[in-house]
Amino acid sequence: MNKNILFLLGLLFFIVSCNDKKELSFSIKDIPAESYKLYGEQVSSNKVYYKNEIAKKYDAIKTGDTIDIAFTSTVNDVCKAKGCWIKVALDDNKETMIKFKNYGFFVPMDIENDTVIVQGKAFVREMSVEDQRHYARDAGKSEEEIAAIDTPKKTYSFLADGVLIKN
Repeated sequence: MNKNILFLLGLLFFIVSCNDKKELSFSIKDIPAESYKLYGEQVSSNKVYYKNEIAKKYDAIKTGDTIDIAFTSTVNDVCKAKGCWIKVALDDNKETMIKFKNYGFFVPMDIENDTVIVQGKAFVREMSVEDQRHYARDAGKSEEEIAAIDTPKKTYSFLADGVLIKN
């Protein structure tokens, strides 16, 4: 009987360890092009990271450094003035602000909660109070919320060459 229990425990451990492996990335070639609408330049990365993995990569970036990368996530917020920036989730309590290369394209202003794939440069910077207030106005925040912004903060930023928005 002890051998049977040991065998079952070993089998259970094997099954759990096989199911625990999560994909960290995928290739843009793995998704059908008609599933997404393109804004900006073509997204062509062989490695597109999921939002939790990109959060780890941001943690490793020092202020002033950049990395070329592509990732997928969900849109938390979008510029209500003209679609000139978006904020996307990195993990449960972090997000990154994405602007578009050379101010060369905009995205629809109604894409909150939509899935996007972005390709470009990730970097960390300190955002001034003035810039934070500007973006809060763009997002339609109240005057009280805007006035409450009173200190610079470390931000995760992204300059996108191209954005794919899921249809």
